[in-house]
Amino acid sequence: MDAIDGAIIAELERDGRLTNVELAQRVGLTTGPCLRRVQRLEADGVIQGYRAVIDPVARGRAFEVLIDLGLESQDAETVEHFEQTLAEAEEVLELRRLFGTPDYFVRVAVADLPAYETFLSQRVMTIPRIKNVTSHFTMKTVKAAL
Repeated sequence: MDAIDGAIIAELERDGRLTNVELAQRVGLTTGPCLRRVQRLEADGVIQGYRAVIDPVARGRAFEVLIDLGLESQDAETVEHFEQTLAEAEEVLELRRLFGTPDYFVRVAVADLPAYETFLSQRVMTIPRIKNVTSHFTMKTVKAAL
């Protein structure tokens, strides 16, 4: 990657809906070379996709909770079942397995506190071998990844 690839990436991170013409103008290329660079970045997996950022209030999922979660055991069957079950839950925005403690970090978005209580009691706590769950409620988002 060179400086022009970096500029292309920066522009697409700011606005993934740029046309190739607009992108080429912003990075100082003609449209053909710009398109070839974007296609190469996509083929190489540098650009992994494009998405729309949706207002969580409009989706009815404005209540976000961060969960630290530990398992009783780290055997393959327990881990696989836990990860598969939570990865399939539409409320789960992010699921990360961590080194050390806690075992997992889970970011959940639901409508409100009662919806979270339902998710926690009916989806999370029904998974076998969960040792502990600590829920963190955000006071204020200072900086968020888009």
